[in-house]
Amino acid sequence: MTIQTFAIQQANFARRIDDVLEDYLKSLPESVLSQAMQYSLLAGGKRVRPFLVYATGQMFGVPLAKLDAPAAALEAIHTYSLIHDDLPAMDNDELRRGKVTCHIKYGEANAILAGDALQSLAFKILSTAPEVLATDKLDMITELANASGAQGMCVGQVYDLESEQQQINVAQLNTIHHYKTGMIIRAAVRLGLYSAGASFRVYQPILDKYAEAIGLAFQVQDDILDVVGDQMIMGKPQGSDMALAKCTYPALLGLKEAKKVAYTLYQQANAALNQLPYNSDLLQQLANFIIQRDK
Repeated sequence: MTIQTFAIQQANFARRIDDVLEDYLKSLPESVLSQAMQYSLLAGGKRVRPFLVYATGQMFGVPLAKLDAPAAALEAIHTYSLIHDDLPAMDNDELRRGKVTCHIKYGEANAILAGDALQSLAFKILSTAPEVLATDKLDMITELANASGAQGMCVGQVYDLESEQQQINVAQLNTIHHYKTGMIIRAAVRLGLYSAGASFRVYQPILDKYAEAIGLAFQVQDDILDVVGDQMIMGKPQGSDMALAKCTYPALLGLKEAKKVAYTLYQQANAALNQLPYNSDLLQQLANFIIQRDK
């Protein structure tokens, strides 16, 4: 698969998930809450998590329509986490995806509520998806709850906040990002796999290795971009991690070694995919995109 072909497919998936999310938002009563939800949910972005759902499911022959609900649920959870992550009590960011953050535009209270509502919406999307079998829905809901809650993303955020102004090592930093970023990335791959049916779950350990590698690579590249990225391209402030005295891979290892870590993780991801008897080109290209992206 060429880079151009991958870019086209990525854009197609992004447009598809935007249309799906917009349809879900149409059912909400008009209010400042729905406006804040729409503002953040439809603000663009890389749509990596929906891409993983679509690419994994399609690899096993799952129709796109069956993947829409889990892909939308993942993006709703991700957007909720971004809204809360930007709040003054967290990272206190004023720019996200090239636009002012939700709490700057709509106020802190409305931003908190928008994040809360998007989290609830994610589970409603999964529980009411007509194309997904009831047993698969239960597994998806459990997986997403584990990945986003006190066993996953939320505890990762706590560890991240506790690490500010502290001296931690690489192993501790890996732990933070395993929970904060990696669990949701793994959930996206698993939801795509679960959509294919029980007979395909034999491949879960292989896909978990892939997901864990790209999840950590994604964070390493984020840390690198915080040092060398262009704010106009990234759509968020450069150097925000440094301003908060956060421990990052470049800070611990140096920029050159951090780039080596990202590339090693990329190799590990592809090594896992090579064990699959299916066409994993899209997932391989995504791993390449993650370590080469500039935003």
